[in-house]
Amino acid sequence: MSDLYLSRVRSWFLRSPPAEWAINKTREVLIGALRQGPIPQHVAFVMDGNRRYARSHKIETIEGHHLGFEALARVLEVCYKCGVKVVTVYAFSIENFNRPKYEVDGLMQLAKLKLEQLMQHGELLDRYGASVRVLGQRDLISPDVLEVMDRAVSTTAHNTTAVLNICFPYTSREEITSAVRATVEEFSRTPRPHSTPFSQSRITQKILSQQGDNEEPTSPVRDPSPTPSWTRTRAEDPEGSVSSSTTLPPDSPPSKFGGEATKVTIFPNAENITAETIDSHMYTAGDPPLDMFVRTSGVERLSDFMLWQCHQETQIFFLKCFWPEFDLWHFLPVLVEWQWRQKQKERDEIKPRGRAKLA
Repeated sequence: MSDLYLSRVRSWFLRSPPAEWAINKTREVLIGALRQGPIPQHVAFVMDGNRRYARSHKIETIEGHHLGFEALARVLEVCYKCGVKVVTVYAFSIENFNRPKYEVDGLMQLAKLKLEQLMQHGELLDRYGASVRVLGQRDLISPDVLEVMDRAVSTTAHNTTAVLNICFPYTSREEITSAVRATVEEFSRTPRPHSTPFSQSRITQKILSQQGDNEEPTSPVRDPSPTPSWTRTRAEDPEGSVSSSTTLPPDSPPSKFGGEATKVTIFPNAENITAETIDSHMYTAGDPPLDMFVRTSGVERLSDFMLWQCHQETQIFFLKCFWPEFDLWHFLPVLVEWQWRQKQKERDEIKPRGRAKLA
């Protein structure tokens, strides 16, 4: 009996009503059991292996990507049923624009088609209260595809229980660059309301101190320029949260020194930029920390995806199967292992506390 014949018999059996009923019941039982343990709140997928799956099955490359989108629908249902709040998928890398034009155009049109289907038959997202967000460089997306993406985002905006982040087109370095750029703009253009301008007495004291160090006359010296500019270091400034510069925009509030008016506006100090500041400008701002990173196809690298979001608690799984093959039966062992690691971590945290009490 040939392998092709056995494959067809197997497919026919799995599609038969009794087999489908048994499989669905088994899935429900397994997912219900998983929900009894800890569940990752944010899971990221690198949907890799569509082209290799197509080559191995002797079908068109674009058909492999089509099957990959179908696999995404299966995985989303499993994740949302288990209780995952945020799913982030790597749908299209900026580097993919280096592929043949016909494949890039095909991927764009496929994304457009699938998003349109998602809106027309949106039971999956509405059933689990999931909203769609498209993360990436919008200026690289063709206008017809961008229109459909914006419509998908607005159509699901009322859903607040879960999130589907579609990274398209995206690289992590571009995201980090964008976040740093936004942070710099915020700190250079937005005065903080709680900041206060330099006081006259403080400036006078600073001038007298500097003149004393240089062994010059201690009388205050007035700068002949019409708009004087004074600077001081953060260590000398009791209000370390403000900028050291007073060469400022014309709409700044005036302050007086030595009878002359100068306009002063205080900006945040760059030394106050923290990891949380950058995080607030990332595409995933407001999402839970990344708990699980999954990549299919056997390739063991991050490929410029979620580099900022991966942290010391993120668990990374590299699977051998191609993405179009990915389903509950591949995801189940990953979830079980993640739960086991969480329990091991809890035990390790409890043991030192127990020893401390005994001591």
